[in-house]
Amino acid sequence: MAQFRLARLCLMLAAIGVSAPALVTSAHAQQKDAAAPAAAAAQKDTVRPEIFKLLDPAAIKPLMDAKNHTEVQNRITQAEAFPNRTPYEDYVINRMKLSLGSSTNNNALAMPALEAVINSGRLTGAEQANFIQALANMHYNAKDYPKAIEWFKRYQKESPTPEAVRPALIRAYYLNNDFATAKTELAAMLAESQKTGKAPSEEDLRLLATAANKTKDDAGYLAALEQLVRYYPKDEFWVDLLSRGVARKAGFDEATFGQSMLRLEFAAAKNDLPPEHYTFLAETALRDGFPAEAKEVLDAGFAAGVLGKGGDAKTHTALRSKATKQAADDAKTIAAGEASAAKSKTGAGLVNIGWAYTTMGQADKGIGFIQQGIAKGGLKNADEAKLRLGAAQARAGKKAEAIQTFESIKGGGGASDIAKYWVLLLNQPGGAQTAAN
Repeated sequence: MAQFRLARLCLMLAAIGVSAPALVTSAHAQQKDAAAPAAAAAQKDTVRPEIFKLLDPAAIKPLMDAKNHTEVQNRITQAEAFPNRTPYEDYVINRMKLSLGSSTNNNALAMPALEAVINSGRLTGAEQANFIQALANMHYNAKDYPKAIEWFKRYQKESPTPEAVRPALIRAYYLNNDFATAKTELAAMLAESQKTGKAPSEEDLRLLATAANKTKDDAGYLAALEQLVRYYPKDEFWVDLLSRGVARKAGFDEATFGQSMLRLEFAAAKNDLPPEHYTFLAETALRDGFPAEAKEVLDAGFAAGVLGKGGDAKTHTALRSKATKQAADDAKTIAAGEASAAKSKTGAGLVNIGWAYTTMGQADKGIGFIQQGIAKGGLKNADEAKLRLGAAQARAGKKAEAIQTFESIKGGGGASDIAKYWVLLLNQPGGAQTAAN
């Protein structure tokens, strides 16, 4: 999970203010009218002259400005030594402690003072909510996640903007190893956000995927991966998605659709595949008579700096040389195979000729042959041929036609999954261009 740190207490409190309230001495208040009910009420919010002398803001401010924190602490200590303090006197002392603690990054001093101030009942609604959030953030940064959760939830109850702390609360659940709650809350938050048309952040989607993985929720992990690929189509996400959503899915027919899956992976993430994926696709392409495809794949692997290094460097180079030679030979003889493919009892030869032309950079010509082959029938697997047709249409820049072809694929063994992810790729901003290159 990416680093998620909340604002430090001193920064938040600097924004909302931590100065002690204006002090009125009890002597001054009593001089106004000791018998009047109003004076009796005011008496509750005054401090004794002796405490006032110690904590007078006019005396404290120059000390704080001069960073004479030792003297400020001495004054607080002396004030705390007075017996029979009133609740308001305690409130004033705690406000002063909070100011000192936030200025000196002294959490041990600031946190209890902040909690006492919150529980004093003397803060306004907005100020109360801000101070609660500050304390929750402080517990979060101190990695006391149970307390952070407690205070974030209190903020949500007492603030008119409960959503303000929702991301932090979710992360506190996660870091407290309550992955199930984190996953549930995060999924709900993202669903609500997407209803408004707002794209989820990559960090939130990564967190959702990780929480799903922690709870062994394979379906949830896959759903999060699909969202990551939709909004943040990085190569690493594509490789993981196709591995989990196709290759490792129960019922996947690797013999029939393994190449089709790797072709999609190459189209989506050709610059950052595992080395064995480049070489396997190239080897099977050579085996099946598509040397131009093998050369294209190997060239991309070398260009990406993935192939041609380490202990397999010689093997990679030899395979590339073989593909390059066969591709050149195939370009000279492919036309001669058209007539033979047309006379065949099945459409397999036409589909193969069409895909060969496609891999040679002649996708428009290849599309026609593949369509003829599908129409002729007798194919071992029609869905595999349709996947090649859709890929050829994508290479030709015919996005709408490609999507229509892929959406017509409903078969099992991984065919419909591969088709679904082709549509996902084509519908991404720039996805059609990526598939065409």
